[in-house]
Amino acid sequence: MDVRKKLEILADAAKYDASCSSSGGKRKAEKEGLGSVEGMGICHSYTPDGRCVSLLKILLTNFCIYDCQYCINRISSDTVRARFTPAEVVQLTLDFYKRNYIEGLFLSSGVIKSPDYTMEQLIEVTRTLREVHGFQGYIHLKAVPGASKELIDKAGLYADRLSANIELPTDGDLKKLAPEKSFAITGGTMKEISTRVEQSKAERKESPKAPKFAPAGQSTQMIVGATPTPDAAILDTANRLYTGFKLKRVYYSAYSPIPLVDARLPAKSPPLVREHRLYQADWLLRFYGFRVDELAPPEQPDLSLELDPKLAWALRRRELFPMDVNRAPREDLLRIPGMGVRTVDRLLRIRRWHRITLADLGRLHVPLTRMKPFIVTADHRPTGLIDSARLVERVTPPATQLSLFTSAREALTGEL
Repeated sequence: MDVRKKLEILADAAKYDASCSSSGGKRKAEKEGLGSVEGMGICHSYTPDGRCVSLLKILLTNFCIYDCQYCINRISSDTVRARFTPAEVVQLTLDFYKRNYIEGLFLSSGVIKSPDYTMEQLIEVTRTLREVHGFQGYIHLKAVPGASKELIDKAGLYADRLSANIELPTDGDLKKLAPEKSFAITGGTMKEISTRVEQSKAERKESPKAPKFAPAGQSTQMIVGATPTPDAAILDTANRLYTGFKLKRVYYSAYSPIPLVDARLPAKSPPLVREHRLYQADWLLRFYGFRVDELAPPEQPDLSLELDPKLAWALRRRELFPMDVNRAPREDLLRIPGMGVRTVDRLLRIRRWHRITLADLGRLHVPLTRMKPFIVTADHRPTGLIDSARLVERVTPPATQLSLFTSAREALTGEL
């Protein structure tokens, strides 16, 4: 099989891994245009300093010794198989980079022979790029759960970011659909990465010449909708991963039905909006001070598909509103629907000089129509109690196309 055919197969197989932010770039070469991504394998990610970079996103191979029922590349699947050699991945990366298609590499793989053997193959790609060719582009590398500590330590010296995918939200889900995997194995790999990242930071404080270890940290992915597990359990797992292993990001990927599906798996994908709501709730947990049981309480363990999580919470806590934006502390201001982190910080600076009015909020480009029922300003105080149904109709924004980056944009621009 020639390299181009392998690229078609293994770039397409990599699309199921969402932990590289986005994929599926299909900018085709036009007669009068400049550049092309060949319609395969280009994704985008972020460097430690916040730059967005284009990456070649491929699998080393889609052969796999595991039989995870939700995975198209499981050993019992009849999918077409292919396998790159490390040298072929190196050459592809250099060729794409020299043509200015990419700025780095996202490399994952099915597990072949054993976790250690697979990890050795992945490391050989990154070692050759860094040490032989002096490649300084961004590299996101899969850390194969169960690989030895020595190999994980070595991988982090070449990669900017590592990711070990937890895949399903509970250990029970894994035992049912992927019995060869477990939270204990993946968690052990995550713990090793976390420990080495912290150790590297401490060493570099002592000596700037100390080697960096995965300077962009680590991420993971959870498949949503493959099991009946509610959103509360998904968010609880994510929260524990952030707290325990200091992950940079948990990615949520809606389950995609595959051929010859196991009878225990659903026939349809969950609504895309569910994935979107999980990203919004994830942001609220990380940057707004919410708890899981506030966003998905025991009596309502799944997030609303119609309302964003902050608005749904505010409607359950009507007694806290309207809130005076001239007096409320930062942690309370962050809970006002439509108020983002950046907006709150700017508002706190402004109110040191004068009382906040609606005009001040307008200049901050906040969604005033959405916020007005929940706030008191120097020139505005809501009168009368609007019932929840009418309030929802009044403050819910029109439906828009969803994207993976919407939650981040909302958090920064003040729309959450």
